[in-house]
Order: sequence, then structure tokens, then C-alpha cells
Amino acid sequence: MNINYSFAVTPDLVENVRETARQAGAIIMDIYNSDFAVKSKEDRTPVTEADEKSEDHIMRALASLTPDIPFIGEESYAAGARPDISGGIFWLVDALDGTKEFVRRLDEFTVNIALVKNGEPKFGVVYAPAIDAMYWGGPMGAFAETKNVPAHAIAARVPESGGMIAVTSRSHRGAEDDFLSAYNIKDKIQSGSSLKFCLIAAGEADIYPRLAGTSEWDTAAGHAVLTAAGGSVKSLEGVNLVYGKDDILNPHFIALGRPAPR
Repeated sequence: MNINYSFAVTPDLVENVRETARQAGAIIMDIYNSDFAVKSKEDRTPVTEADEKSEDHIMRALASLTPDIPFIGEESYAAGARPDISGGIFWLVDALDGTKEFVRRLDEFTVNIALVKNGEPKFGVVYAPAIDAMYWGGPMGAFAETKNVPAHAIAARVPESGGMIAVTSRSHRGAEDDFLSAYNIKDKIQSGSSLKFCLIAAGEADIYPRLAGTSEWDTAAGHAVLTAAGGSVKSLEGVNLVYGKDDILNPHFIALGRPAPR
């Protein structure tokens, strides 16, 4: 595959992808506010019409915006689509991250769109349509726009001396509580979907361990936002998460804000 490696994340691209995420969010909310059906995939995870329609919209929008860049989405991948990503750059999308929260009528589901280059998430957008909160990050820095606050720069923080705030999964706790016992944790916040990365990126939390299974599309957009904000996402062995592997699964990982100065 011949892809121009000089491809850059321009302001126009950022705005177009943000708008695509908003449009996908509107599709999701139309279904969220209806009497929707829930199906099960082969791995027994839930899927709804919202997952499928949102991904179809994003796939078409990105194909129009960047026709030479391959697309990997959770639903199309589950259906057997395996695009050629040997050129090193591709879109990685979870069109409805937090389907379990969506089904339970919780508002913490997100649209995740990431641009991966050479195994790293270079740009990402996370949009939570039910609460109208958007986070994005890349070479331009990290930003947030919420229902009551216009777009503004965000940054991960150094943990306060009184202890860290941990953000944990609402649906997948695993061994996270045991893991966190080794840290000075003063408070915990439960959250769904990739909003956990965004809370750290916005300086509202400090640490998020994930000791249960995730796939690359679950983390890429949030990873991009958090690293743009000065944080990190690494395996428990301290290695940066890599994207575009033959095995789409992530290792267990820990997301952190800024390290304390030495």
C-alpha cells in the first residue's frame, strides 16, 4: 500500500473529524431515545443498531475525507473485514464505546475516532453525546468542550501530595482495586468507556489501571488525548501500547497523568 507519510493532522482535518463524531453521536442519541433492540456477537458482547449505524456513518465520512487511509472499526472487524494497514497509517474507530452503559441507559458511552501512524495513536477524538462532552488531542495539544464550557486546552496534572484520584471501570473491575492498594489513593471515581482517559487528561484524576480485556479500538482515541495532555498509557511492564498488531487485543495497562518532578 502506498500512503504519503507526509500526511499531517491539519486544523481542517481536526474540525472535520470532530464534526463526524458529533454526527455519529446524533445518530446514537436518536436510537438511545427509542425502544431499541440488543443483540449478542459471537464473543457474547452486546451490539445495537446504534453501534452499526454510527460506525457506518463514520466509515463513509472518513472515506470521503481521507480516501487513501484504511479504516478499522469494531463492528466491521467483527464481521471479518481486515483492511491492508501495511502502509502504517489507518483510522481506528469504536463507534459506540460503552455499549453496556448504553443498554443500561447510563450516559457514559462515547464515540472514539483515532488516527494511528506507525503503531502510535497520533490524533484522537472522544465524544460523549449524552452529556455533550468532547475531548480531542494530537500534535496541536489536548482540548475539551463540554455543554457549559467552550473549547479550551486541557492538561494532565501531577498528583497532589495528599494522594491520587483513581478512575475505575464501571463494568469491568477485574483486579483493579487490589492493584490500586499499592498506591496512595485518596478517592475513586467510577466511569464507563474511554471517558476514563479523558478525566486524567483534563486533570480531574491521576490513575486508571485496566486489568481486564480491551481491544485496540477501545483505547486508541483516549490514548491520543491523554498523551497529548502530557500523560501516558503503558503496559504493566512499562511499555507503550502499540496499535495495528495482528492480535487486536491490548495487554493490561495503566494510564497515568504527569509524573511528579524528580
